[in-house]
Amino acid sequence: MTLRKLVIVLGVLLILGGLAWPWLARLGLGHLPGDISFKRGDVSFYFPLTTCILLSILLSLILWMVRR
Repeated sequence: MTLRKLVIVLGVLLILGGLAWPWLARLGLGHLPGDISFKRGDVSFYFPLTTCILLSILLSLILWMVRR
């Protein structure tokens, strides 16, 4: 697979993910158990650890299938 095809596939996936975001938000993606959040007063911190791991696994599987 050439770099050109990889960039095109990633671009299409990003566009599809952006279009599907309203439906993905309803699934609770981004607020899973294991995501880290702190709130004290006016300061809040949020790091979606579990969401990042799941998206990384999904992206790795997609890229593995594309390269085959």
